[in-house]
Amino acid sequence: MAQMAEKFLLSRLARTACLLLLALCLYGFLASGWLPALAAATAAAFIWTTPAVRPAHQQQPWRHINSALILLLAVELCASLWLGPASLNYWLFVLPLALFATLPLALAAVITLVCLTAVAVSDLTVSVGPDRLQLIGSLFLTTALSCILVFMREYKNRQLAPLRRTDELTQAASRDYLSADLHKEIRRSEREGTDMAVAMIGLDTHLSSTDPDEDIRAILPRIGRFLHSQLRDFDTYYRVADLQFLIILPGNTSAEAAARAAGIRKGLGALLASHDLDLTVSAGVAGLNIGDTADSLQQSVANALRRAQRQGGNRTQSYSAWSDQHAAGAGPRAAGAQPHD
Repeated sequence: MAQMAEKFLLSRLARTACLLLLALCLYGFLASGWLPALAAATAAAFIWTTPAVRPAHQQQPWRHINSALILLLAVELCASLWLGPASLNYWLFVLPLALFATLPLALAAVITLVCLTAVAVSDLTVSVGPDRLQLIGSLFLTTALSCILVFMREYKNRQLAPLRRTDELTQAASRDYLSADLHKEIRRSEREGTDMAVAMIGLDTHLSSTDPDEDIRAILPRIGRFLHSQLRDFDTYYRVADLQFLIILPGNTSAEAAARAAGIRKGLGALLASHDLDLTVSAGVAGLNIGDTADSLQQSVANALRRAQRQGGNRTQSYSAWSDQHAAGAGPRAAGAQPHD
């Protein structure tokens, strides 16, 4: 709820800032101040292309457009040091923070250094008064404070990096860490000579006659808590797709993993039924074989889940290379499936 409120308030603030800057742009044109009007229009366009206004702006080409606009604004503000008006120079105070918030650190630092150099050069080429000297001193102090804030941000990001391993809805581990963690488990299993298997749980939404997506998302936290309750301390589970989860099961053979996956599948089915959702759950299982890698094991268990869903869903499917190649039409039992109850 707090994150939703933060996004809502940030969006409202960004849209309000755009309107104010557009009003300032109109005032600049009416007052014959073309450079302030242009800077205001550029700043409004810069804010409008940020994700704060619309989440879709996180994608390309919006990110490139956003970076180009902040660079254009930096050029315009530096030009105001010579062309005026003096009031536009004070916009330079917010430029370092905007640069560090939008561009990569190295590029933002270079552009900030160029802007400070332009300020110092303008001090030598333009007659300055007390106000201008105060501006220059304040700008350097503001830049120093901005650097401190950026350092604190980067330090915080490094400290919080381990906490970002989990999906906020289901508390499952993020897919970004799956390949690395699975590779470590494979290496450990091979080194200790123990079994290992993976299971993939998926909701059979393609078999439903209605669109239950919003109802499912409402109970995703309950699904995550249920999965967590079914796992041992050293098992890990990952949200690999919107409604699919992969579970790493160290020390389990394929048969043991299939039995556990079947139990999880039935429990999830009961959970969905208790929320009046007419949905079934399928599971795919793959055991570690000689020569398997993290990628091949993920592909195997995904193929097993896909086969279970193609055979009507509501079943557990164990993967084998032979069945995947030769038993596509031989029925669920020939392909290693455990049919629904």
